[in-house]
Amino acid sequence: VQLVESGGGSVQAGGSLRLSCAAPGYTTSGKCMGWFRQAPGKEREGVAALYAGFGITYYSNSVEGRFTISQHSANTVYLQMDSLEPEDTGMYYCAADRGRWPRSCPLTVSWEYWGQGTQVTVS
Repeated sequence: VQLVESGGGSVQAGGSLRLSCAAPGYTTSGKCMGWFRQAPGKEREGVAALYAGFGITYYSNSVEGRFTISQHSANTVYLQMDSLEPEDTGMYYCAADRGRWPRSCPLTVSWEYWGQGTQVTVS
């Protein structure tokens, strides 16, 4: 499964960015699609997840109310990031999983498929 991220960049605190994850040829319905991030010197953390096709979303406490994950098309997922803070700086990875957990997409475990990542820098 190929996952291709785009949309990262540099932004000032309080600004917004939208990340995109394309999964060509991958049927996302009934699968988990999500975003994880890793800051320098820190462990990777789950940020947002979507149980595709059912509209069920999950967010970490650190981004709830500021980030929104959504499905743009059958195999493209967005992460809209608003009110960005310097603490949001890091490499953001798109991830997918075939859905090993009944109607749940936990952010605290490792998923099956990963993109190469896109850098987000907030100053």
